[in-house]
This record gives sequence, structure tokens and C-alpha cells, in this order.
Amino acid sequence: MLLKELSGLTSPLNDQQIGQLQQAVAELSPQQLAWISGYFWGLSQSPTTTAASPSADAQASPNHTLTIIYASQTGNAKGVAEALHHDAQAAGIPAKLVAADNYKGKQLSKESHVVIVASTNGEGEPPDNAIALHEFLQSKKAPKLDHLHYAVLSLGDSSYEYFCQTGKDFDTFLQKLGAKPMVARLDCDVDYEATASAWREQTLAEVKQHFQASGDAQVVPIRQTAAATSAYTKQSPYEAELLTCQRITGRGSDKAVYHLEFDLGDSGIQYQPGDAFGVWYQNDPELADAILARVGLNGDESIEIDGRAISIREALIEHYEITVSNPQQIVALAALTENDALTALTEDKATLRDYANQTQVIDVLSLADVQLHAEQLQSVLRRLTPRLYSIASSQAEVEDEVHLTVGLVAYEQAQGALRQGGASGFLTQRADAIGSVKVFVEHNDNFKLPDNDETPIIMIGPGTGIAPFRAFLQEREQREASGDNWLFFGDRTFTDDFLYQVEWQQYLKSGLLTRMDVAFSRDQAEKVYVQHRLLERASEVWQWLSNGAYVYVCGDANRMAKDVHDALIHIAQHQGQLSREDAETFINELRKDKRYQRDVY
Repeated sequence: MLLKELSGLTSPLNDQQIGQLQQAVAELSPQQLAWISGYFWGLSQSPTTTAASPSADAQASPNHTLTIIYASQTGNAKGVAEALHHDAQAAGIPAKLVAADNYKGKQLSKESHVVIVASTNGEGEPPDNAIALHEFLQSKKAPKLDHLHYAVLSLGDSSYEYFCQTGKDFDTFLQKLGAKPMVARLDCDVDYEATASAWREQTLAEVKQHFQASGDAQVVPIRQTAAATSAYTKQSPYEAELLTCQRITGRGSDKAVYHLEFDLGDSGIQYQPGDAFGVWYQNDPELADAILARVGLNGDESIEIDGRAISIREALIEHYEITVSNPQQIVALAALTENDALTALTEDKATLRDYANQTQVIDVLSLADVQLHAEQLQSVLRRLTPRLYSIASSQAEVEDEVHLTVGLVAYEQAQGALRQGGASGFLTQRADAIGSVKVFVEHNDNFKLPDNDETPIIMIGPGTGIAPFRAFLQEREQREASGDNWLFFGDRTFTDDFLYQVEWQQYLKSGLLTRMDVAFSRDQAEKVYVQHRLLERASEVWQWLSNGAYVYVCGDANRMAKDVHDALIHIAQHQGQLSREDAETFINELRKDKRYQRDVY
């Protein structure tokens, strides 16, 4: 009998033991499986071995294993959880790794030690894969967890109001249910690598001490086997050649959007539609020089980064974020400089957050108007983090290439100075001269095509949010998928902002694209956006949903995604004859079932 066919009714193992066994052997070779079968047979013949029976008492006792649950939207929380799982195994700590959407909340009553690594989505919302667990822990169905020891690591961005809210929620829920924290919750900002690493070490030391003290689990070093993953990661990126950088908006557009193509060569990097492409960018040297001049430095001053000495100028170009400001930076500068204008900003959190979101570092320093030592400047800057872009190609079609759709962030500052985004400016203005870019793939399990190629899909992607849907259609064409495809696209003008227009027309002609609705906001007196087109097609949208369609949304999180979400609720309410509450529940269930997926930023 195959292992996948086992059940608690046909074997002497209970469901939990079967699940653990399936997970343990999933990546073993036939040779390894044969060896283990002999090893287990030998154990069964030993007179000192006592077989565990699935009695009621055994099932009621906690499972003395470290369970690591990740609630991840774009992959960062998953990466931290995977690193923790690897460290636990290396330390000989029995551990299992599970995505939040694959974890049943009732299982917590059988756990002894749990770690939750959680990112925060939107305005304090849990990631899509954690909605069900988040709701369960607040419900009356949640069990008492007096026996449970837990730890929570939160990932977030302090520029947002609801910083690390999902992690804070999980911490609160577990404590209310009686669980005991092993270590204090850690809330990490965007540059989380170092603090998360130290926290992992501290947490595992605490777990190891718990296990050894109770005798619940034998801690024995485990020999690691190499995982079948790419050699290139966020920490060890690949240097890809930039093949193409072509502007795809017209001369009359006030937005500069570019189509980029990278060569992956013989890297072996693999990706799927819906994944993101991580880019380690270099800051503009001219901007670095302007910042140095502003604070009275010449750039040759030496500072230490990661144990080595480099010039402050090199640090600004390659290692620190010098475009986007953030509230913590302004607070630190206010304390350091005792500047009245900065101090006044810090007195109101909402005002501070708005100012930071609209202001670059050099403008904050201009407001402070102060001379700084190199170490002082270093102390108020955040470490550079890579930018993630939705991949705009299917590897099944473009093979050893990756395509991106990048909008250049550029605006004129109040005093007339031109400001550009760090990554978008690098990719569209300077990377071509450099030749290669440090890149990696960030897999996104929360934005994937349906497994069933017959399933209809609705794609909503205004502006550069169109990128992943170009990949979706390329993939569906290569797979000869028979499911219907409906695309909603919006931008400012038909003439200058219709991204990839020729491709969509070809797909409509071939029949791959079943239908397409467009909304060009400035081509008529009244503003028309994608949510308006959705509402105009409400009856057809509801029919597609009733036929099992998946809905995908990509683009701006602050306005577009909210308006589209409200439009979907309105359609469910009026076309499905539901109350507002029931319509919201219906849309929420679509998210839980992965029939409503979003990639918003």
C-alpha cells in the first residue's frame, strides 16, 4: 500500500502520525527509503522498544515537536521560517514546517512548542494564507492552550500605521488562550536579517532547554541533506545581464514605464507565473554625493559594515537606503539634531508618517540642516533591501529570460529638484551602463494560476499591475489551457498608456483572451477606473464566479485594490441577492479557497 493511501482506519497509526511520516519521507530517494524500512524493521524486533499505540491518552497528550508556522504573503516570512526550521534540524531539535493555510487550528491543542513567523498585509490584515487561522484563534472554537509554549516573530514596515499587526494579533490571541511565550515577540522592520537571525538563535536555545529539561524529546544532531533549490538566493544573488530596457509608454504620457528583459544564462534559476523578481540595486552616485555634501562629509570617511571598513560614499551607494525616508529615521534625526521642525513632526504620528512617505532622505536632512559625522549619518539610515517586481513572463515561453514591467518613480521636489525612486531609477536609467544586475527569484505561493487548466480566470491589473497577467497568458498558451481568460486593464490614456496593447490584441484574435475591458481615466470628462468596469459587467462577473472562476488583482494597494474589493462585494451583494455581511463573507471565503488572490503594493 502506498503511504499516501494510508488512513487512520486502515493502519495502526493515527492521522497525526501518518502526516508526520508522510512529511518525513517526502524527499527521500528509493535507496534511502529502503534503508529506513530495514531500520524500522530492526527497531520493531528489539525487546527494549515499546510501540506507541494510538490510545485516547496518547492522542490527548501534546506533540513534543517544535512546530513552525509561517504566515507569508510575498515569501519573506516563509524564508525566515525555513531558516529557523533548518537551524532546528541542525541542532537536533525535532521540528516541522507548515504554511498557515495547511495548518488546522485545533491541532494547537496537541502541540507543546510552536513558533509563528508572520508578515502583515495591507492595513494590518493577515496574509491570505493565514486568514483562516487568524479567524479561528479569535473564535469560540479555539481551544484552551495552557500547555502550549510559543514564540512569535513579526515582519513589517514601520512606514505603515499597522506595523507588524498580524504578529501582534497572534501573540495576543495565544496569550488569551493561556499559552506561554518562550521569548518576547520580535517585531522586525524591512531590514530584518540580523535581528531575525539573533532571535532564531535565542528561540532555539530556549526550545532546546525546554526539551532537555522535560525529557520530552531527545536532542541529537541531525545530518543535513542538500535541498533541491536554486543556488541563487536573496543572500547570494545571481548577476544577470540586462538585455533590453525599452520604454513602452508614449511620448505624450506623463508616466515612464519600461519593459526589461534579463538573461538568466546557465544559472538554473526557475520561476513560475506569479513569482517575483528580487533586484539588489545601486543608489545614484550623484544623490550620494549630494547627501554627503549636505551633512559636511567628503565621502572618504571610513565606517564599518559587517565587520569590514569601507568609505561612507561606497556605503551610501551600495549598502544603505538613501531615497525613501521613514518615521524612525526622522525621530532619530530629531533626537540627534534637536531640530525644532523635525521635533514638531514627531509629535503627531499620522503627520510624521505622511511626511516620511512623501519625502526623500536628502530633503529630511535639508530640513535638519546639520553637520554629521560619518557614524552619525550611518546610524540614522536603514540598510538597503532589494525591491521585488512581479515577473511579466512565463519561463515556458521565454526560457532563460525574465521580463519585468517597471514604472519609473520620478517627481519634482517643492524647490524644483528632481527626485527618482532608488530601484526604478537604477533599472531604467543606470543599469544598462553597468551591464549586470544582482537578482533572485522570490516564489509567491499566494498568487498562482489554478492547477486545473479548464478553470476560468478574471485578471484585474491597471498600470504596471498588468505584469503578472502577461505571464499568466503566456503560460496558459504554452499549456494549451482551455479555461476562459478575462482581463481588466486601466491607465490614463489609450494613446500613450496602453501597455502591451499589440499583445492583448493578438491574444483576443487567437481566442486565448476571451474578453478584455479597459478603463482609460483621462480619455473622457468623468474618471473611469477598473472598478467601474467591473460594476458595469456585474452580471457577467457574477456568472463567471458562479462557474468557479478565480479572481486576481495586482497593483496599487492604497486605492485600486480597496476599490476593486468593494466592487466585488457589491457584485456579490446585488447579483447574489446577499446581505452586505453575507457578501463580505462570500468574498472572504473566496480568499480562503485561493479563488481570490492579490499581489498589491
